[in-house]
Amino acid sequence: MTPLLPDFSRSVDVVCVGNAIVDVLAQVEDDFLERHSMVKGSMTLTEPARARIIYADMPPAIEISGGSAANTAAGLSSIGRRAVFVGKVADDVLGEIFAHDIRSAGVDFVGSVAHGTVGEVGTGRCLVCVTPDAERTMSTSLGVAAQIGPDDVDDSIIDNAKIMYVEGYLWEDPLAKETIRRLMRSAEAKGTRVAFTLSDGFCVDRHRTEFLELITEHVDILFANTDEICSLFETDSFEDALSQSTGLSSIVCVTRSEKGSTVVTANERLDVDAVFVVPVDTTGAGDLYAAGFLAGWTAGHDLETSARMGSIAAAEVISHLGARPQADLAKMMEEL
Repeated sequence: MTPLLPDFSRSVDVVCVGNAIVDVLAQVEDDFLERHSMVKGSMTLTEPARARIIYADMPPAIEISGGSAANTAAGLSSIGRRAVFVGKVADDVLGEIFAHDIRSAGVDFVGSVAHGTVGEVGTGRCLVCVTPDAERTMSTSLGVAAQIGPDDVDDSIIDNAKIMYVEGYLWEDPLAKETIRRLMRSAEAKGTRVAFTLSDGFCVDRHRTEFLELITEHVDILFANTDEICSLFETDSFEDALSQSTGLSSIVCVTRSEKGSTVVTANERLDVDAVFVVPVDTTGAGDLYAAGFLAGWTAGHDLETSARMGSIAAAEVISHLGARPQADLAKMMEEL
């Protein structure tokens, strides 16, 4: 079976749907994680009160708009592709920061703004603690970010898009689930390809059955890392998980840290090397891999070239603090 191609006549490359989060990034020692009972490398949903305690104990930090799908959108823009981000913020200072940052990255932001009592929980924020081994541990207070309800998104946003990309983190909120299911059905009817990222191993553990159903019925391109794909199929064997994922979606892309990535279709497997850099912060590696791959795929490149573009983008983002590219990714892709 040949992987389904996007409609190359459409002017928007990717519409990214996800949590609008402001990242607060700081470099910490391992004892900081122990002090706050954090599991290294995890993403934990955190109540606002606990988030305030962690934030107060963090050393000087960098604040920048983030969120998984938003990072992917920023990466796509850096590569020269047209990206739209759909998300929800509150009418507060962090909401203004998010909107300014994402737009300054060249991304069209189609945001819903929560006012009044709905917006009192505030714009979402993610406290990212980076340890000396470059591993990132995240405590996320979603605020209004995950409350993307049916009235917040017009289906017409995907009419002129080649691909709609959705982050699995949205599955933490029932309203967001309803909205995404509707958008995926609409995308199928309109010929817009659907890409989905599993986002986090703990997220997969909580929503495994729903994710398998969603992927099988609606997803054309699936993104995951090794832990997430193994969690999806409840196995410790990467090869076993990869075998079970074959044919699950038209294309399955699995990132493997220093081992690069593996891309499988119903009749093909590609193992693509990582681009070596000394890691400083692994935040956003998967998000930028997805950006590179989707940039290649929407431009009409083959699977291997698209995966190599993903490797380049991922390598750039782990070479510095923060989940947004600091180099001109378009220039870095020119050799390909």
